[in-house]
Amino acid sequence: MTSARRLLVPLGFAVLLVAGIVVSARVGQLPVSGSDVLGAALHGLGIANPWTPADHVVEQTLLQIRFPRLAMSILVGALLAVAGTVMQAVFGNPLAEPGVVGVSSGAALGAAAAIAFAGGLLGGWGVAVFAFAGGLVTTLLVYTTARSGGRTEVVTLLLTGIAVNAFAGAGLALVMFLSDTGSREQIVFWQLGSMNASRWSEVAVVAGFGVPAAVVALVLARRYDLLALGERTAAHLGLRVERLRVGSIVLVALLTGVAVAFTGIIQFVGLVVPHLTRMLLGPAHRPLLGVSLLGGAALMVWADLLARTLVAGADLPIGMLTALVGGPFFFWLVRSTRARAGGWA
Repeated sequence: MTSARRLLVPLGFAVLLVAGIVVSARVGQLPVSGSDVLGAALHGLGIANPWTPADHVVEQTLLQIRFPRLAMSILVGALLAVAGTVMQAVFGNPLAEPGVVGVSSGAALGAAAAIAFAGGLLGGWGVAVFAFAGGLVTTLLVYTTARSGGRTEVVTLLLTGIAVNAFAGAGLALVMFLSDTGSREQIVFWQLGSMNASRWSEVAVVAGFGVPAAVVALVLARRYDLLALGERTAAHLGLRVERLRVGSIVLVALLTGVAVAFTGIIQFVGLVVPHLTRMLLGPAHRPLLGVSLLGGAALMVWADLLARTLVAGADLPIGMLTALVGGPFFFWLVRSTRARAGGWA
């Protein structure tokens, strides 16, 4: 990999992210100017400036609706991309992704149970805690089932994901059946995925858990490089393989749990972004994690922009849009993996 590519790829993702932020802040049912966006952002930070919107409605639309939605999109995309990268490092398989193997569904089931039965337990934190617990249980299940003889079997991984997603779907249906009308509407939201109605308090919860977890993943990047050499080689080099794997499983559950805690199930971000980044930059995990974080944020910002602008007066489920892109990509990845292995591994 040339040094030019090492610089251009993250720069390209950063440009896409910044462009998405600017366009998303300006475009909507209430169009606003770039100076209004800048002025509202500075005013929200407590900085007096001549660009503060004169129209109070414009300023409040930006500060209370579009800015928190943008912040949530950036966080969720980044965290899901990092979670997918870590999961692929742990399993040693490019097909591993929180949504595909059912981790997102397990987290959403935990969150739905919190909505329906836990009431106001721990407030907004309760949803995040239950989502983390659901994601952790499903991650452990997938890990123990798909690992055999020190390797991950592709067929077992996919079948486990199908089973976990089916069970989580049945669990969501049961929770909906037992819950009241208000809770049922919120659970339907989980199944579709959306950034709509994101609030600053929710952004704070996601950032409070997710940012430290992403930093931990970046710190562990060198160890994931050692793990890629093989378990025996990594152990000879002083790496505590099982401790790293268990810690990474908890990390994936935390990243996924907080990402879906307030937005619902959003699949394939953790599959498409890390794989594309790996194709462009190679397998070294430090740049892979950092650039995947940028790419996931950019992808989610643009996907959310499309979700709220493709159909006038409607807010499409963002999970549907990511699945439309990720589904064909996943199909291609399965076929290419099978072709390289000469059949199913």
